[in-house]
Amino acid sequence: MGVLVKICGINSFEAADAAAEAGADFVGLNFHKKSPRNVVPEQARTLAARLRGRVKLVALFADAGDAEIGVAMEAAVPDFLQLHGGETPARAAEIRSRFGVPVIKVFQLADAGDLARVAEHDADMLLFDAKAPAGAAFPGGHGASFDWQLLRGRNFSRPWLLAGGLNAGNVARAIATSGAAGVDVSSGVETAPGIKSAAMIREFVRQARA
Repeated sequence: MGVLVKICGINSFEAADAAAEAGADFVGLNFHKKSPRNVVPEQARTLAARLRGRVKLVALFADAGDAEIGVAMEAAVPDFLQLHGGETPARAAEIRSRFGVPVIKVFQLADAGDLARVAEHDADMLLFDAKAPAGAAFPGGHGASFDWQLLRGRNFSRPWLLAGGLNAGNVARAIATSGAAGVDVSSGVETAPGIKSAAMIREFVRQARA
């Protein structure tokens, strides 16, 4: 089985088609209102309809309430819910139970001590990202990275993806350094915040699988 690839923050038909045609496994729809990649429910509905059956759909939230998640669920009918905020283990479990969809829990890392919280969560999949810069309005997609060697040789009870500052130029090295079986990219395939490049998406997937 090859490296899993997730393209996050898809907000256009061109980017959606590029991700699916390049062979991405997951596509993320961002429902965080302050993110430049945010999609509204009707936009999410049309993107999800275009992608369903071609990739696994992931709906991304950060500390969202049940009402907000419910609206997005109805619009996109995602395969996974990605929790990118400070959700506690109890809250993450509640979301998974209430909506009946597998959960991807994001952990923002700066040093090895940040990995202590991982064992507390019973998520279906894990995602390791860099900590957002101080004062950032939204939690991910900043192009920041962390020391990939923090993850090297570690065993987790769930599948996991590596994120944070990845692009076509460094993804192969990131995989080799961390031992990741999957990667997630957002800003690394953009020409400007929220503007995905079809060519950059294709090259990222190619390099990740190389």
